[in-house]
Amino acid sequence: MVEKLAVEKQGAATGTGRKREKSEQTLAAIVGAAMDLTARHGLQNLALGDIAKQLGISKSGVFVRVGSLEALQLLVVDECERQFRDLVLIPTLSEKPGLPQVDAVVRLWIAHGGTMKALLGAHYESQTGEDVSELGRRLQSGMSNWRKRLEGLVAHAATLGQLRADTDPGQFVFEIFGLMLGYLYDTRMSQDPRHQARAIAAYMRFRSTYIAFGM
Repeated sequence: MVEKLAVEKQGAATGTGRKREKSEQTLAAIVGAAMDLTARHGLQNLALGDIAKQLGISKSGVFVRVGSLEALQLLVVDECERQFRDLVLIPTLSEKPGLPQVDAVVRLWIAHGGTMKALLGAHYESQTGEDVSELGRRLQSGMSNWRKRLEGLVAHAATLGQLRADTDPGQFVFEIFGLMLGYLYDTRMSQDPRHQARAIAAYMRFRSTYIAFGM
């Protein structure tokens, strides 16, 4: 009797584990579909019905797993930032401090920018300046943190004497963001195979105006 109960419990646990795994796989598929739609139409135009249609499941099935549209939008932002961290930030940690690290960040950002269109849809097509929702605050916070991180790297490069002493980290980063906005827009609207090379050339040109004499 005891053995029978043990077997039944084990079977129930296995069944529960399989259900949980399937649910997690479905959630991952939902987030993946949401990122695809975000890349094409922007985060603000995301709709649970469109995701359900793309995956061939019911809208209620999507809702049960994410809770709300805003919750799903937040999951998309989380995934975008995870990918950005893994593709752009972490690989540069082993670079020499200062300008080499700034250069590495920009080059990887350019290298992966064309495939990170959901990031563009999430961060650059949302009217975060007027959005006081949790999503708006989350987007503002993420972008602010990223700019501060870059400004810190630029300031360190100036401290090391790799950039001019009068370098304004905020202006330097402003120019990087302006370049990246143009580049990411170009990857969506243009078929020019040289857009990465053009972006790197543009970066190196404006970067040269900040280089300290003797470098």
